[in-house]
Amino acid sequence: MPVGKSTERVEVSRLIPAPAATIFTVLTDPKGHVDIDASGMLLDAEGEPVQQPGDRFLVHMDREALGDFPLGKYDVEVVITELTPDKEIAWTVEGQIRPPVRHIYGYRLEPADGGTLVTSYYDWSQISEEWKSRLTFPVVPESALKATLGILERTVRRRTTA
Repeated sequence: MPVGKSTERVEVSRLIPAPAATIFTVLTDPKGHVDIDASGMLLDAEGEPVQQPGDRFLVHMDREALGDFPLGKYDVEVVITELTPDKEIAWTVEGQIRPPVRHIYGYRLEPADGGTLVTSYYDWSQISEEWKSRLTFPVVPESALKATLGILERTVRRRTTA
């Protein structure tokens, strides 16, 4: 999928001047997800760094940051759906809503001159028509994905110079 937007997927990319392994360390750390979140919804996380599909961790959320639904504070589980070390990580979210919506968030990392090209994506193409009619997609706008990549670069820089 080229960088940009389709009707059910958003992708944005940024060159980050760091090795893929260093970036991947942030992306597999539950607290790393909180550190780089630009949506304002992630408050904290609990769990060990993920290593394989099926791994899970808990995230404390606050939907009020988006201002779309008055859900207040709640918890979700991030469920890893794809994990190839230093190349790709993707996940869905399970919370109190049943059945889960099953939208997918992820990052692809590719070697590039000057570092790693990191592509953040958000895909809601596989969710049911029921959810598509009840919720507005994308839940997280393209601008937040772009901002998260900037925060990811800053976080990687700080972790490598600390």
